[in-house]
Amino acid sequence: MGSDYGYSEDDDDYYDDEEMIDGTQDEEEDTDEDIDMDGDDFKVSTKGKKKSYEVDYESLSQRSVEKLMQRDVEHICGIFGVESDTASLLLRYMKWNKEKLIEKYMDNAALVSVAAGVTVPEAPPPPLVRTQTISAPASTSRRPTTRGSKLLGLGSKSSKSSNPAPSTPRPPQRTSSKLADQAFVCQICFNDSPDMRTLALDCDHTYCTDCWWDYVVSKIRDESEHSIRCMAESCAMVAPDTFVRDLLLPEPGAPVGDKEKEELGPKMWSRLQELFVRHFVACNASLKFCPYPSCTNTVSCPTAASKSSLTTIVPTVSCGARGIGNGVQDMSRSQQFTLGLQGKEHKFCFGCPIESDHRPVVCNVAKMWLKKCRDDSETANWIKSNTKECSQCQSTIEKNGGCNHMTCKKCKHEFCWVCMGPWSEHGTAWYSCNRYDEKNGVDARDAQSKSRASLERYLHYYNRWANHEQSAKLSLDLYAKTEKKMEEMQITSALTWIEVQFMKKAVEEVDKCRMTLKWTYAMAYYLAKGNEKDLFEDNQRDLEKAVEDLSELLESPIEAENIPTLRQQVTNKTVYVQKRNEIVLEDTAQGFQDGRWRWNVSVDGFDDPEELG
Repeated sequence: MGSDYGYSEDDDDYYDDEEMIDGTQDEEEDTDEDIDMDGDDFKVSTKGKKKSYEVDYESLSQRSVEKLMQRDVEHICGIFGVESDTASLLLRYMKWNKEKLIEKYMDNAALVSVAAGVTVPEAPPPPLVRTQTISAPASTSRRPTTRGSKLLGLGSKSSKSSNPAPSTPRPPQRTSSKLADQAFVCQICFNDSPDMRTLALDCDHTYCTDCWWDYVVSKIRDESEHSIRCMAESCAMVAPDTFVRDLLLPEPGAPVGDKEKEELGPKMWSRLQELFVRHFVACNASLKFCPYPSCTNTVSCPTAASKSSLTTIVPTVSCGARGIGNGVQDMSRSQQFTLGLQGKEHKFCFGCPIESDHRPVVCNVAKMWLKKCRDDSETANWIKSNTKECSQCQSTIEKNGGCNHMTCKKCKHEFCWVCMGPWSEHGTAWYSCNRYDEKNGVDARDAQSKSRASLERYLHYYNRWANHEQSAKLSLDLYAKTEKKMEEMQITSALTWIEVQFMKKAVEEVDKCRMTLKWTYAMAYYLAKGNEKDLFEDNQRDLEKAVEDLSELLESPIEAENIPTLRQQVTNKTVYVQKRNEIVLEDTAQGFQDGRWRWNVSVDGFDDPEELG
């Protein structure tokens, strides 16, 4: 498949057998390798001036995103004078909004720290102790009594202290010594082993290391949680990164413990780092995680960060990685490599959840089309086209015979199927209806005709959209058939494996163009009638004809004497198809930027549809 972003897809056959090839680590090395596999056959350059349907973006590996996070952490450390663990917790709490964090922290550092789980809430100050002197009867001599905490001292018995100041509470000496004599019991597992190791956060809620381990692993592996709070009920303290790291990654030279934990610990720490990156990416509108399975790369695209920009561009991006990861377990690496899957570039839309290239249609229209295809609204439309409602009780009736004399089984109302008028007014015209001028009949027929026309129009576009989608799903079979033909060409001619790569290039181009054609039908369904739609459908027709011609050449039988001619024809047609695809994408993208496109329905970000006559 051809690339529009400077990635050379002609080098696919030279990749090793790794399941996932990350293109973000060797972008500099690829700049000198933008050559075609079969020499002079393909001269369409992927470099040069950026086209109107392309957007500027940057592919980032997980390590690159971690560096961006570390830069923000160091920035906060320098301003607040805190440790990196504290800065990380504060940034995550404020969703990596540095400006907002600085403003809030400067306002009330203690409040923000408590909310972020960095510090323990300060205990409320003890209530002021009020003393009340009760006057005793003259016959009884009593000293003043104090109402308040029992921890307060009783004060001096001397008569000099008639209004004593509250003294400092005595420390609970005996209670402390009693706790020291008792063995510690973990409140989670109730283990009281004397050699048990314990851990606690700054909140001093202490638990055994085994319970901490199970809790942290469960949070990371099962709940995909990056913010790990204290196990104590109602405690909002968050475990800092160093606490979790020391728990999961034992220090070098530490005594060998549970072998399973030693193997699982590094995996959980690596998973936690990935969760940190995902949280950082989710909090930044200009970043998006690659949706492909097993891929950890990220794309930065500030151009498509705002919703308003999505009305003029279709932000199709690539994360820089190639391959399918662990997505196809039942296929060997050699098979994936042969079928071209190892070099499959990760392309997706930056602006919406659609995990594919949906050019040339903008995101809002593409989502409307997919929702329409999923909804049951078309089922209701079919019912309207094939049934009618009784004019008396509104029951739905389907005609199952040739006579136009209908009788509702529910209310027994008799009416004419053609004009929907009462059957009693038809006289002796039992098998024909001549009352076409009746208002009720005209309205019923108009509603029926509009419903049927709407359904037929929808099915026209949907069937063609679904046909190209099905063809894309069958790309594996197409790759396999092409590979067999390439081997047959090698056997029956003097061509080398490199020289027969023109067939693979043609298949990739067909696959890419079918994706474009698929979405042109979704766009055409919503386009308002006019010259612009006519020109759009002309370009669509030319591309579709070129793609079908190329597909026919690929399906043609291989004969030894015709291989040179076939090679030339396939090569020429491939270049022509690529050019036609670029024309469709270029013209459509330019139309969005110029505001030329008008819709027959309301679309977010666009003007309301014009009044149709």
